[in-house]
Amino acid sequence: MSRTFTAAFYRGDRTFAVEQITSQAPGQGEVAVRVAYCGICGTDMHVYHGNMDARVGLNRTVGHEMSGTAVEVGAGVDNVTVGQKVVVRPLDPCGDCPACEAGHEHICHNLKFLGLDTNGAMQEIWTVPAYTLHVLPDDLRMDHAALIEPVAVACHAVRLSNVQAGEDVVVIGGGPIGILVAMVARDAGGTVVISEVNPHRLAIARKLNFDTVSPTEADMPVVIQERTGGKGAEVVFEVSGTQSGVDAMTAVAATRARIVMVAIHVVKPEIDLFQLFWRELKLIGARVYEPDDYEKAIAIIASGGVDADTVITDVSPLVDIQKAFEALDTTPTAMKSLIRVGPADRHPLCP
Repeated sequence: MSRTFTAAFYRGDRTFAVEQITSQAPGQGEVAVRVAYCGICGTDMHVYHGNMDARVGLNRTVGHEMSGTAVEVGAGVDNVTVGQKVVVRPLDPCGDCPACEAGHEHICHNLKFLGLDTNGAMQEIWTVPAYTLHVLPDDLRMDHAALIEPVAVACHAVRLSNVQAGEDVVVIGGGPIGILVAMVARDAGGTVVISEVNPHRLAIARKLNFDTVSPTEADMPVVIQERTGGKGAEVVFEVSGTQSGVDAMTAVAATRARIVMVAIHVVKPEIDLFQLFWRELKLIGARVYEPDDYEKAIAIIASGGVDADTVITDVSPLVDIQKAFEALDTTPTAMKSLIRVGPADRHPLCP
């Protein structure tokens, strides 16, 4: 059945237009999802700033950090039923490249990303392939569930790092992904220190009971050496996306430490390969997530392993999407901003 609903479109020049559109019934293997909440991520901000116009164009509905409810299923769908709470794993692999054939669809050579290469979740009804859906527990709050996608990023990075109970962990960069990596690493048993320059983010990290260090106020490698008895950290996550963060990641690493590159760097960084040789360090790349990471993220959020109420710092209705993006350019206190997309219950943070 067709539905008229509200959608937000990126029009270029840091502008969104909120319009009424009509959807068609889901096709073979598709599911129509009524979106409840959608988070604004760093990639969405890159779109807003015009850095991805060549890829997304000037008529794109962005957004992929979402939660919602299945409202209609197409023919051949057997993994989701109407009324179930769901999240979308927004990857569309080709299925034919060497990575896909090896079982690594998440790093497909021709990977498309829903919400960038296709329209995304900043619309009340989002029709997606059924294989992208993960079913949620009935009692999981929908605003909390909107964190599952970025938590899955953290779960993937922590899984690749093989954090062991009692190991010292340094997370360089205390933004939304860095904070989530820190929480997942702590859930795995790591003893975590977060390095961050933004005082507001440091305050949130301390509220979450993390040890912190500001590299603008102290010699961060020296502090880490002192806190680890001179050995350094067994696991280091680079989540800052800065050259100074890359410099620090080898400086704080223990002998045979595992360093995980999580951030996307705009400029190709210089890496101290001598330290990799001298200390036999392992450098690991971590890109997005796999299905198991989504299931792990759902379990962690459902169990309270992620303090979602602290991470979510503001919520805006879809009609105010322009103001929400503008605020993220000017408000240094935000951690994770959500858009209340559909007719969800009024959120205490939503005006």
